Amino acid sequence: MAVSRILIQLDCDPQPSTFDAVVAVDAGVEVLLRHGGVTPDAAVSLVHGAMFTRGGADLAATAIFVGGSDVAAAEAVFDRVRKTFFGPVRVSVLLDPAGANTTASAAVVAAGRHLPLADPVTAAGLRAVVLGGTGPVGQRVARLLARKGLGVAVVSRSLSRATEVCGRIAAAVPGDRLEPLEAGDALVSGSALCKAIATADLIVAAGASGVTLLDTAAQSLAVKARVLIDLNAVPPAGIVGIAATDKGRQDGDRMLYGALGVGGTKMKIHRAAMRRLFESNDACLDAEDLLAIGEGL
Repeated sequence: MAVSRILIQLDCDPQPSTFDAVVAVDAGVEVLLRHGGVTPDAAVSLVHGAMFTRGGADLAATAIFVGGSDVAAAEAVFDRVRKTFFGPVRVSVLLDPAGANTTASAAVVAAGRHLPLADPVTAAGLRAVVLGGTGPVGQRVARLLARKGLGVAVVSRSLSRATEVCGRIAAAVPGDRLEPLEAGDALVSGSALCKAIATADLIVAAGASGVTLLDTAAQSLAVKARVLIDLNAVPPAGIVGIAATDKGRQDGDRMLYGALGVGGTKMKIHRAAMRRLFESNDACLDAEDLLAIGEGL
């Protein structure tokens, strides 16, 4: 008799995400166990319950999803979950707090349709600017692009925060070419940010909803940019002139993507990752793994 596919949703928020629950059910999860307010310490007993109730091949029918709006808190839970496993006694686990990993992966997949990201030699000659680069999605976009070999400018309202994020990415991505930059109220001619925009092949806006990060004047500096991606779906646009529904819309020499235009790929990656969890008992899916899934769709 086949055992039911059980997903244990560990959410760091008091109320587990309904969005993540619906995606899980649509991806074929038969039993969904939702836990809110999960901390690293609290996760241990929940993971033990997943590990020790089934054995052998049946372990693959149990999986864990880690989410929540606080990305750092979710990463801490994800890390504790992995450390709780031992030997073959484990279940598959997926990390996607606030949809950051799936959204970032979808953005890089979109960029890869028009830029040679798959060729390490060519990709090494490309440059990207990530606006709102210290937020949940921006950090992961920067990390994924750095791992592809691109030079990446991580832009934030706080230079110290941008520097911190670049340091964290550098620790995970040897040989990175990351540049922390501060976003001022206005672009000053000759500034490092002006130079970064002028030399960028790719610009991604991943800031807070309703905040314009690249206005018309700033766009006029982006003479090399071939792909512009705005991951903000709430007006005003994060990049002026991009509609949320844009999906590879050509504007002169540029290709434009909005949040909903990227969102279809994000949902495909999310559902495919959910299904991947139940193919074995040892999958461990972080941003890089989700990008690989997206590139293989």
